[in-house]
Amino acid sequence: MSDILIPQRFLFRFEISCRRREPLWTARGLGLDETYRLADFAELEGAPSPFDIRAAWSEAGLGVAASVSGKKQAPWCRASRVENSDGLQLWIDTRNVQNIHRAGRFCHRLVFLPTGGGRRADQAVAAWLSIHRAREHPRPIDPEELKARSTKRRDGYLLETFIPARCLTGFDPAEHPRLGFNYAVVDRELGTHTLTAGAPMPYEEDPSLWATLELVEQGA
Repeated sequence: MSDILIPQRFLFRFEISCRRREPLWTARGLGLDETYRLADFAELEGAPSPFDIRAAWSEAGLGVAASVSGKKQAPWCRASRVENSDGLQLWIDTRNVQNIHRAGRFCHRLVFLPTGGGRRADQAVAAWLSIHRAREHPRPIDPEELKARSTKRRDGYLLETFIPARCLTGFDPAEHPRLGFNYAVVDRELGTHTLTAGAPMPYEEDPSLWATLELVEQGA
């Protein structure tokens, strides 16, 4: 058992660059190369994530890809239980307010599963979830507008996601190029891995625990 009572990531505020990409989403998904990979702050606690997370943006929206490897079991995914399923969960604050502890109307929680959808339950799933204890919620969206594409691999999967700008209340890269951002890759076999401090910190509902995602141009 670790002697660390407070996660090391709780002691820092992180800023990550997210590069622009045009076009962002195509019929083949995102196709993000190594230059779009996000930093792994879990290394501060001596437990680097086994996952590869990449992100890009454009005026059309935000794209995030999660590559999961090292699995011996199939992911556990249920369209009726998205919050408890294996997959990628995202938290996005389009105003990056770092000094509040309850989510407001610019804060979003989105869930993407590699399987569980379709008639055979073998298609990717995208869903919107409310944030616990939120003071306000963003405008309603149609989950069908969210995009998700999953590719099965020998020991895992690649899950590519796209959130259109219209699904993100307040998304305005020109005026607000800094987003509050956090993710959790949930896996019953490999564990749950977060960008910033994970449990027991209330990262699922407290925007002050999220990192800053800075939307930069291609060459920045």
